Amino acid sequence: MTLNRRFRCCLVGGTFDRLHAGHRLLLDAACSDAERVEVHITSDEIAQAKSSFVQSYQDRMDGLLNWAEHHASAKLTVHVLTDAYGPARSHDFADAIVGTPETIGMCHTINEQRENNGLQPLHVIEVQHLESIEGGIISSSAIRNGSIDPEGHPWITKEQRNATLAMVASLNDELKTPMGELFEGPEDDPEVGMSAALDGLPEPHGIIVAVGDVTTKTLLDMGYTPDIALIDGQTKRTELDDEFKVDTNLFQNRIRAVNPAGVLTASLNQAIEQALHSDQTVVIEVEGEEDLAPLHIHCHAPLGTVVMYGQPKTGVVVQITSIDVKQRCRNLISMFEVKK
Repeated sequence: MTLNRRFRCCLVGGTFDRLHAGHRLLLDAACSDAERVEVHITSDEIAQAKSSFVQSYQDRMDGLLNWAEHHASAKLTVHVLTDAYGPARSHDFADAIVGTPETIGMCHTINEQRENNGLQPLHVIEVQHLESIEGGIISSSAIRNGSIDPEGHPWITKEQRNATLAMVASLNDELKTPMGELFEGPEDDPEVGMSAALDGLPEPHGIIVAVGDVTTKTLLDMGYTPDIALIDGQTKRTELDDEFKVDTNLFQNRIRAVNPAGVLTASLNQAIEQALHSDQTVVIEVEGEEDLAPLHIHCHAPLGTVVMYGQPKTGVVVQITSIDVKQRCRNLISMFEVKK
């Protein structure tokens, strides 16, 4: 059966970084009433000017085409967008364009220029933003800054953030396995592994978070102050001698948190959130243990954040925050038990 659609060709433009629920709503609106949809995705040059952590054009295009393969109800093609307007001002076949509240003004400007060019104005289809579960719109920037997933859900629920979560025994082996890339080095000379870790960091990368006293002190001894450090005054659950303790005065801000061994507390969660929102270097002094902290850190941190921690007797582990890493940490936290 042939569908009677109102439009021949609908134009859609944007960055389409990390395709999310808001993007899909926009695309559905275009595809539902047009025989053909042209999606114009910003070039890498334009996208990188917005953020260094925007996906490549190829990855963004692949994400869109994967969606279209299973969901598009119209013939959809993808094109590169090298300026603010693309072909919309002179496109002689298009008869519709999709916009959001923030781009609707540009749609009207395009129509004014089309009329000056002797072309019919495009029908403007306005699509409202989707709100995330805890407020604010679902956007690529919110996903990049780490606050929500592509569906608009927080990576850690409010209930989990405010509870004490106890690790279950079945997670022992998985959590002992390094989560990230291991840079080997002798235990009595941690700078060897740390030097390799720093040399191996991708460009660009986000802030550096050091978890553990030895990791933090090694960085400081090498003349590098991490953006955030978490320390508990211990190594292998033994209190450090004064000469091996971290000089907290080297940080601009100090936060205290309480987090007993084997749990994740609301106190630690709040300290991590506060530190990630600070524009100063921060040391979180943990009363208890900070071993499980990377789970909370990755769930809150912006994409591209570098989390470093020591692996006893083997070296330094580096894990870069990504959507996949966040998902893994969320899944692990979901298996923790709420402590009464």
